Amino acid sequence: MGDGVQEISRVIIKPSSETTGHPTNLKLSYLDQLIPSFYIPLIFFYKADESRGLTTSNHVQLCQQLKQSLSNTLTSFYPLAGRIEENFVVDSWNFGVEFIEARAHVQLMDVIQGPDTEDFKQYLPLDPTTGEARRLLVVKITFFDCGGVALGLCFSHKVADFTSIMAFANAWAATCRGETEFSRFIFNLDSYFPARDFPGSDFWGFLLSDENYVTKRFVFDEEKLAALKQEATSSSLKDPTRVELVSAFIWKHFMELAKSKNQEARKTFAAMHAVNLRARKFPPGLLENVFGNCLMSGLAFSDTNVTCDQYNSVEEYGDLVRKLRSSFKRISDDYIAEAQSGDRYLNDLYKLLSPVLKGELEYCSFSSWCRFPVYEVDYGWGNPIWLCTTALPLKNLTVLVNSRCGEGIEAWVNMQQDNLEMLETQIKLIPSTGLKDLDACGKRLQGKSSS
Repeated sequence: MGDGVQEISRVIIKPSSETTGHPTNLKLSYLDQLIPSFYIPLIFFYKADESRGLTTSNHVQLCQQLKQSLSNTLTSFYPLAGRIEENFVVDSWNFGVEFIEARAHVQLMDVIQGPDTEDFKQYLPLDPTTGEARRLLVVKITFFDCGGVALGLCFSHKVADFTSIMAFANAWAATCRGETEFSRFIFNLDSYFPARDFPGSDFWGFLLSDENYVTKRFVFDEEKLAALKQEATSSSLKDPTRVELVSAFIWKHFMELAKSKNQEARKTFAAMHAVNLRARKFPPGLLENVFGNCLMSGLAFSDTNVTCDQYNSVEEYGDLVRKLRSSFKRISDDYIAEAQSGDRYLNDLYKLLSPVLKGELEYCSFSSWCRFPVYEVDYGWGNPIWLCTTALPLKNLTVLVNSRCGEGIEAWVNMQQDNLEMLETQIKLIPSTGLKDLDACGKRLQGKSSS
């Protein structure tokens, strides 16, 4: 399938007007500094729609409209047109955003109904698993023979979390539709979490993936989620969320495989889950429209730092769900305030860092995109029929996204191959048909195709 994509053009898009009035140098917050320099990839797929002007005959006009609206949007999101210098300063707003146009000689529906992580890379502007994130945003629009399109984005996690990038995507979409009203974000996260003098350029650089890690997509449909919920609530846990259920499931089986590989090892296992601070800081709304990495990692630890010789030494599933929930709740208004004025959060991270570097602790990390309205990003061609990520750049990272029909969760998991094979086996054992969500989505999409 890779031979079917042909690059047509590559240009640099700059803000449409000068960013006068903005600071020449924009300091990153220490929360930004803690993030390694890598790209987070995502791809929006849109079906051809003649009534909305998305056809095989107007690609030139559509591409020009995208470029102009991107240029206009960058005036409000000017740091994305800059670059990072010395780890804590974003400079040169006119460095620009690279925009790539391509053609794919395949049908869009064939692509999304046979998802393969490696194949998806060709719809991104670059391979997110190689190289440092020099440009802060890179874009690729791919036109399919059927008239549909794929819009691939790679954004530098050094300057933006998923809340920030979705704010940008929605603003760009609104501008492309001819609207002028959208949520305005403020680039002052450093005033809440001032930059620190960290040794080295990447505090968490050891998290970066390598060739031994592979990304695979797993679907937890309604029935699987219901089965997991029943198992978790059997231990008197009330109302576990879908994100808690799936994260704990992956964490549990990651630990089981690690124990099976080395039964004599004495290790602790941790789960790190990204927690958005915007809704947790008092007074309400204080951080709501702050651009940047306005997040912290909730840290959960498993009581397994003793020599174990059997699988059932891993904690019960419900207990792991409970620990994840507690790690989220721990990041309270008081905790955030102490992280602003002191070193509470940094001290927690250092407690994790030392045993990892010594080989005494293994970890999984999680990020949930489930609460974001990713299926409402409309550039004037209607809503996307699918959003996905692809090859992930961090070791043992899982990204959770709502499935196409909304009832289930897609888990994009980046681990070593044997972990993925074991996880796939365990997911199949969850009581479920395993087909409901995908079949329902397939029928819905085919229905739209014939309408």
